[in-house]
Amino acid sequence: MNGIEQHNKGLLTVIGAGPGDPELITLKAIKALRTADVVLYDALVNPVLLEYAEGAELIFVGKRKGCYAYQQDQINNLIVERGKTQHVVRLKGGDPFIFGRGAEEMEYAAQYGINVAMVPGISSSVAVPASQNIPVTKRGSAESFWVITGTTKEHKLSSDVALAAKSKATVIVLMGMSKLAEIVALFKQEKKNNLPVAIIQNGTRTNEQVAVATIETIEEQVVEKGLTNPAIIIIGEVVKHRATLNEAIKKYSKELS
Repeated sequence: MNGIEQHNKGLLTVIGAGPGDPELITLKAIKALRTADVVLYDALVNPVLLEYAEGAELIFVGKRKGCYAYQQDQINNLIVERGKTQHVVRLKGGDPFIFGRGAEEMEYAAQYGINVAMVPGISSSVAVPASQNIPVTKRGSAESFWVITGTTKEHKLSSDVALAAKSKATVIVLMGMSKLAEIVALFKQEKKNNLPVAIIQNGTRTNEQVAVATIETIEEQVVEKGLTNPAIIIIGEVVKHRATLNEAIKKYSKELS
């Protein structure tokens, strides 16, 4: 039986809100929001989505670099406190199981006898590049892709970036803007100075900004455009296809007009 429908003993539903565009959320997520008693939402969640939780208590628990509305222990305690008798929705940007700590929060709640459910979200790691006409895989360009956190819990660059830099795969780095210089250095060590790079800030939102360059020149572009977090870094030959697809779309639009 669906845990979202049966929550008389209390329920935590962890929901992926998608990459930012409020239309990129699933119908199942909307259904869960409409049955919520309490919504704990993160900083990257589009506030428009909170309108689906009409009548629910809305609590902002978001984290930004150097700024925490709640520490993780406080969030966990809040989930347990409310989740024993209410339907708590934990609304997270992107997909909660991709660097979202969704599994950790569900495990914590389950220890206290709280029913748990999960609604996947559209991950920014693939949706944001796609929104800019960058395929993360394409025959002849990339057979696979890495999705890597730019900053580990020790606040260091993941060692996986160095491994990915040796491959021919598309490399997608989340939360990596503060480590951009280190990332660039690793790719330069592999003699990939001319490898295309795209950085997309506020992907799929109305205030989206994009920089397209190479490993050699991307840092200059970031300074020139003033890009910062939240942003996604895409490194690989697939970035070249953005211009091709943009041109095709532009041509098609002209033919229709």
